Amino acid sequence: MNPDWQSFLTQSGATLEGGVVHHFGDSAAELAATAQGTILCDLGQFGTLRVSGEEAQSFLQNLLCNDIREVDDQHAQLSGFNTAKGRMLATLLVWKDNSDYLLQLPRILVEPMRKKLGMYVLRTKVKITDASDEVVSLGISGADAQEILQGQFSESPQAPLGFIGTAQASIIRIGDTRFQINTTTPHAQTLWQALSRHAQPAGSVCWDWLNIRAGIPVILPQTQEQFVAQMVNFDLAGGVSFKKGCYPGQEIVARMQYLGQLKRRMYLAHIDGIPADSGDIPHPGDELFSADMEGQASGMVVNATRAPGGGCDMLAVVQIASREAHPIRWKSPDGKALQFLPTPFLHPDTRT
Repeated sequence: MNPDWQSFLTQSGATLEGGVVHHFGDSAAELAATAQGTILCDLGQFGTLRVSGEEAQSFLQNLLCNDIREVDDQHAQLSGFNTAKGRMLATLLVWKDNSDYLLQLPRILVEPMRKKLGMYVLRTKVKITDASDEVVSLGISGADAQEILQGQFSESPQAPLGFIGTAQASIIRIGDTRFQINTTTPHAQTLWQALSRHAQPAGSVCWDWLNIRAGIPVILPQTQEQFVAQMVNFDLAGGVSFKKGCYPGQEIVARMQYLGQLKRRMYLAHIDGIPADSGDIPHPGDELFSADMEGQASGMVVNATRAPGGGCDMLAVVQIASREAHPIRWKSPDGKALQFLPTPFLHPDTRT
């Protein structure tokens, strides 16, 4: 994290660890405000890669699973980077900064993915740099979010993943009442002071919970190479193009879409009975079990965090047949049972 920005957040009451804001003094109250009010978050759990150069578009078009040509001065995009076997290495939020492309992903994956993407540069006229310390991303969410933003900007995006760029910042509409602002450290300080007068500052876990409830998966080191895009509903969320040309893993992803039988899907779920002070909570990569699998895992936690009303919410990839026939349990065949909730993008009759 940029030292000046970290110092500013600390002076604003933030408790940070590893460059990530844990809370502003009361985690439980901040989670409650996330569910019921309007909050403001620093998104320091994510970092940013800048892809520049005259061949940046064609370079990314050949590597990412979505159609990068659809990213422009009005549209951001969900996308992903896969292995040759179609397994996801990273989920990305992509937008443009003039002629450059910015790829947002978990900060812990920024350097590994910079190196991985760099292996494909060769003689291509492309440069990939870590822009995490030059780009500050803020998240604002809640019923008053759009009105609050209009106090600072002349307009805000109206469509999902709509994008508006100004001289000092860009805005991406993440959901109906959720926006991401990308800016520089000096302007971020001014924005934070203005926005925090109307929105409650909250820790990173609050934004992570909103992503989970919105059905947006975030691939982390524990879940790299575990899922094909359809398993985490990326096909339903608009994160995959089936009309573009080749990219790593494209044949596997396309075959599953048109010829295969998808056996696993991602679901939104909740686990009760986890004390607020318990350190034993679900984590990405935790295995899930059901009676029909005879002791073998029938699924895996993608993302999880504490929920405002107690317990934990999670996104979990589970065998479709197992979910329909048996309780799904966390960590062991006799572990706590998952309570499945209506899953964004996933309709009850979505089978494959």
